[in-house]
Amino acid sequence: MNLQIGSSQQAIELELKYGATNYKPIPVVLSRAEGVFMWDVEGNRYFDFLAAYSAVNQGHCHPRIIRALNEQASKLTLTSRAFHNDVLGKFEEYITDYFGYDRVLPMNTGVEGGETAVKLCRKWAYEVKGVPANMAKIIFVSGNFWGRTLAAISSSTDPSSTRNFGPFMPGYEIIPYNDLDALEKALYDPTVAGFMVEPIQGEAGVVVPDAGYLKKAYEMCRSSNVLFIADEVQTGLGRTGKLLACNHENFLPDILILGKALSGGVFPVSAVLASDEIMLTIKPGEHGSTYGGNPLGCAVAMEALQVLKDEKLSENAEKLGYIFRKRMQQLCHESEWVNLVRGKGLLNALVVNDSEDSSTAWDICMKLKENGLLAKPTHGNIIRFAPPLVITENQLHDCCDIIEKTIKGFKKE
Repeated sequence: MNLQIGSSQQAIELELKYGATNYKPIPVVLSRAEGVFMWDVEGNRYFDFLAAYSAVNQGHCHPRIIRALNEQASKLTLTSRAFHNDVLGKFEEYITDYFGYDRVLPMNTGVEGGETAVKLCRKWAYEVKGVPANMAKIIFVSGNFWGRTLAAISSSTDPSSTRNFGPFMPGYEIIPYNDLDALEKALYDPTVAGFMVEPIQGEAGVVVPDAGYLKKAYEMCRSSNVLFIADEVQTGLGRTGKLLACNHENFLPDILILGKALSGGVFPVSAVLASDEIMLTIKPGEHGSTYGGNPLGCAVAMEALQVLKDEKLSENAEKLGYIFRKRMQQLCHESEWVNLVRGKGLLNALVVNDSEDSSTAWDICMKLKENGLLAKPTHGNIIRFAPPLVITENQLHDCCDIIEKTIKGFKKE
């Protein structure tokens, strides 16, 4: 079988001919990457300013993570959970100690982490809180995004996620984001089991809540005997300038969902962490995955987490995030095309003046590509910027130069 691709156009045509059309990628065909850089099949180099939606916090093909992958892959890759393996227990001890929880349930993808958290929350509600059978309710917020399974889209307020995919999961209530009054009202219901929220809404356009919102919401949940579930799949693991975004407000959620950068972008790994009281409600045969907890993923995840700590990537994200937003704020004053920058750490977004149904943000991203930087719009008029956390200050300034040059010189065609 010939795996060689001769040109970007050939690769794109193959996808269009044989693949589903559930994505609309920027038309660049990447063939290798290292650190903060990616190269297309023609050899053009780009700064990566998306980091695979924050899955590549440690940088592309980090040598230590690749070494861990190769060493484990040559010994044992998969046993299923029908048998024990000699890596899972070490990973479970490592990650629970790392984040300060009693237990972990490993899965593969972020959305599986979300599904696991929902199931755990419901099980806890029936067996610990005493909610009547099949009555447990979980509160979500508008603008949330945690995947595209039926359970995930049942909590979505985005028509593109929900249109013609119903009927939807019962037992969900959706309230406004960043609204403590709405949460207080929802918590009056004694059948509420949990409140699941992204500390910063990534896919919605890097929407940052008011200072204190998360901590107060957590305290309100505790007072009502409701579990606070933090979806840190995108905001966790150093991205916002702290190990977890919840760390900015100094609390540990009852259930923590991790994914994406948990493996440094090398292998699908996700995890749900919780206390004994919550986690031990799940009994053998009630939840699982053939690949969840596989030795390859466990070895990769441990090394990916250690890299975050050893290379002080949270600290780098916090420092460089301030620099990035300062430069972008100046750009907002000088350009007719953008009017707002928001974010925390190295999870940031520029809001384009045009409406959501305009092509301006997409066209700007196409110009950014021509100038050597890859980013992608979300919600039509928002450009998310999330480089690998290994980026240096000099590299960041180079990228800011590209963004400024592109936007200042942008003209509608």
